[in-house]
Amino acid sequence: MNKQIIDGMAMKRALTRITYEIIEENKGTEGLVLVGIKTRGEFIAKRIADQMSKLENVDVPVFGIDITGYRDDLQDDANMEETKVVDELPIDLDDKRIVLIDDVFYTGRSIRAAMDALMDLGRPQSIRVAVLIDRGHREMPIRPDFVGKNVPTASEEKVQVKMNEVDSEDSVELIK
Repeated sequence: MNKQIIDGMAMKRALTRITYEIIEENKGTEGLVLVGIKTRGEFIAKRIADQMSKLENVDVPVFGIDITGYRDDLQDDANMEETKVVDELPIDLDDKRIVLIDDVFYTGRSIRAAMDALMDLGRPQSIRVAVLIDRGHREMPIRPDFVGKNVPTASEEKVQVKMNEVDSEDSVELIK
């Protein structure tokens, strides 16, 4: 049974709120870089960057990273060697304030893998975490700094984020 918990307008409002919170927390956009975890985290990061451009009249660097080779649930060393974290690093990450963006926060393992990947790319001043959905169930001492919506779930439930860029619609569903 699927239950829609966010529609297109609610997603837009949540991303707008996250955008304002990031700008406020960072006292502007100077030195800020948005990094989205592929696939949907990258699209969310681009949407937030677009909103920042409209609000602050600046272009905040944004790019996506593939964390496949850093995941602790994939034991295939060949997979890690073949995976390219970024196609091309658009900016030096040293001393930058990174906002790492994903669609759903669950155990914290994806964020940990992404932080490991970022540290291999440079030495940022700080890394903050923004997510559209926080569903709980931490396994790591990591929590998001910016959250679109908290959705308490049971372990056996799934949260499915759909985005126009890949799914032809914006929505979030809870799958029981």
